[in-house]
Amino acid sequence: MLKEKISQISKGKNMFKKMLSLVLAGSLMGAFGISPAYADSKKDNEARFTEKVRAGVSKLGIGETARVDLKLRDKTKLKGYIKEAGADSFVLIDAKTGTATTIAYPEVAQVKGNNLATGGKIAIGVGVALGVLLLVYLLGVSSD
Repeated sequence: MLKEKISQISKGKNMFKKMLSLVLAGSLMGAFGISPAYADSKKDNEARFTEKVRAGVSKLGIGETARVDLKLRDKTKLKGYIKEAGADSFVLIDAKTGTATTIAYPEVAQVKGNNLATGGKIAIGVGVALGVLLLVYLLGVSSD
């Protein structure tokens, strides 16, 4: 009976060693089997950024209310408004001189702009109208 127990224990130890070996081998294979992650190519990043610039310019719109501050890739800074926007470039009218400059989207490094959207203009108008109505009401109540 003692021999049987010893035999069972040694079989258990052997099984544990086999399982441990398989787990270690599997984890090593997994560690070396991981493929490296490659970064996006420079062209992909530039195309993505150019699309963001194009979307930003189209969001601002065109006209004298579409004021922008631009920083180009060659470190040039420009201020003005967007006169027209095309698929590949847009026209910027300089704020001081009034000269028109055609700028390709890939030349732009940074765009800062402001333009009140139609919703913003409506909200301001409604706010002013409510303020006037409140003032008229208060004046009417105070005169009674």
